[in-house]
Amino acid sequence: MASQAKGDTEQRLAKARAAIGDDYTPGEDEEYMNERQLDYFRVLLLDWKKSIHNAAGQTLQSLQDGPIREPDLNDRASSETDWGIELRTRDRQRKLISKIDSALRRIDAGEYGYCEVTGDPIGLKRLIARPVATMTVEAQEAHERREKISRDD
Repeated sequence: MASQAKGDTEQRLAKARAAIGDDYTPGEDEEYMNERQLDYFRVLLLDWKKSIHNAAGQTLQSLQDGPIREPDLNDRASSETDWGIELRTRDRQRKLISKIDSALRRIDAGEYGYCEVTGDPIGLKRLIARPVATMTVEAQEAHERREKISRDD
């Protein structure tokens, strides 16, 4: 089942890459969220997801290679701290994969690139910097202000 999903992802990635070419970068001079731009972001998101899965596989392999066997207590504590940081990073990336999957679903539904609050275009620069963005900068700032105020209460 997992290998079939991986094969489907590889096929989607290859198809999107072929559609955009190697040197394409979305520009302000073209229609917003045209097919080529959507393919560009699909490739960006699928590559990002693939790199996260590869890093997670390396972490899993390292964990399976054996327990930490540092003879010195300070070295062992340092190694355990490093592993703790690594596992927290992988957990954050696991959550990021769900955001990537959501962005890919929005591309397929024709909703990608538009703010979920205002419906306005998010903007190419923001999407290139943060492909999983769901709000314009202004809407995100307003959301964070409201969140901060409710946290302070």
